[in-house]
Amino acid sequence: MTSYLQKAGTRLFEKNLEQYQPEDPLYEFYTDNRGKQRRRKRAIPPGLSARDVKILKSVQRRAHYLDKGFSICGLRFGWTFIIGVIPGAGDVADVTLNYFLVVRKARQAELPAWLVRRMLLNNAISALSGLVPVAGDIVMAVFKANSRNAALLEEFLRIRGEEFLKLQADKAQGKGQSVPQKDSQQVKPGAGMSDDAAATPPQQKMKFVSWSRPNRKEKECAPTPGEMGRFVEDVELGAAAPSGEAESSTTTRVQKR
Repeated sequence: MTSYLQKAGTRLFEKNLEQYQPEDPLYEFYTDNRGKQRRRKRAIPPGLSARDVKILKSVQRRAHYLDKGFSICGLRFGWTFIIGVIPGAGDVADVTLNYFLVVRKARQAELPAWLVRRMLLNNAISALSGLVPVAGDIVMAVFKANSRNAALLEEFLRIRGEEFLKLQADKAQGKGQSVPQKDSQQVKPGAGMSDDAAATPPQQKMKFVSWSRPNRKEKECAPTPGEMGRFVEDVELGAAAPSGEAESSTTTRVQKR
């Protein structure tokens, strides 16, 4: 009976925590055909450059291990919670890791200023809550500033990819730009495309021909009389024929010419 109540209490605790916790930045959960819940990596939004895809994957992976790398009694926490337990130095380390590993990396995707301020606000809330002993660390573990910042980055890049695909469709159909200019300046569709490596056709190997010594193939394949010059043809025919025939053939050619 006690074990049953304990399991029920744990499930209720997990459901309440799910209302306040952000989603896992790296994995998403789904139900398979057998009704079991499984997880898989989150799909990358289409229409992004290789640079933005690399930044998003890096931020998602870092945010996952900083916020949700471990789980105890339904409470998922990461390295920020473990480091934050250390008084004073742990809080400073958390703020440093949150900025340099997540926010600074996300800024490389050319984010607008208002979105960066929103990410810094999440870090400030996490840092202030960590100053409160014990209870503040629990609030920081539930708040998960890094996961929230990763979600903001993913949603922004999703919109950027959608706008870029719209522009490509309008360009293919010969229509004007359907994306407003103000939105285009904020979202910057197609940002980072210039950094992508252009596909170049494979270069053919240079074949060095020796002018001094003929190749074996050239020796075997002797040129036909039609491929040789007219002067050489006349000389060879004259040399191959007897003297009388050579003189007669030469005179007939001269008369024809």
